[in-house]
Amino acid sequence: MSKKPIAAGKSSFDLIDSEKLFHELALQEGTIFFDVACGKGTYSIKASEHVGQTGRIYAFDLWKEGIDSLHNEIASRQVKNIIVDVVDISDRVPLADSSVDVCLMATVLHDLIQDGTDQGTMKEVLRVMKPSGKLAVVEFKKIAGPPGPPLEIRLSAKEVEQYLRPYSFHIEKTIDVGPYNYLSVFANRKAL
Repeated sequence: MSKKPIAAGKSSFDLIDSEKLFHELALQEGTIFFDVACGKGTYSIKASEHVGQTGRIYAFDLWKEGIDSLHNEIASRQVKNIIVDVVDISDRVPLADSSVDVCLMATVLHDLIQDGTDQGTMKEVLRVMKPSGKLAVVEFKKIAGPPGPPLEIRLSAKEVEQYLRPYSFHIEKTIDVGPYNYLSVFANRKAL
């Protein structure tokens, strides 16, 4: 687990309209939220405000320095509803089957595809997601940067939809969440 992920240390959080993103996710008290490849966990910290004391945030990443930073942030803010660990998300994540309401992949899917860990990660996302669960994917628009990854590895909303179709996901909506990013929300097709 010593391999540093492709985009370790980079975050899209400051590029997006987080209020709009979390309004669209409609997290409620008691929601179980999985921040897939959370990095320093900025999305997790914000989500923790929405799920309340009865909700849980699971923030996993392979990047130890990011997880250490998130541990420090949680301690300084005295946040009690985030569970953090160094985990290879393309292998077996320490979550029960059908236990998660919302999985967030924030500007990570293109990296997972690039480094070949996408299929294992998607199998785990499907395994831990409740039949009624949602998958939220934030990606960079397919426009030249900076900011963001090179144009040739960016995924358009249509490409994300096509990529996720074989994994039983059905698109519910795609909206802009900033000048560089969009959010696509998917339902688990098994629940339809």
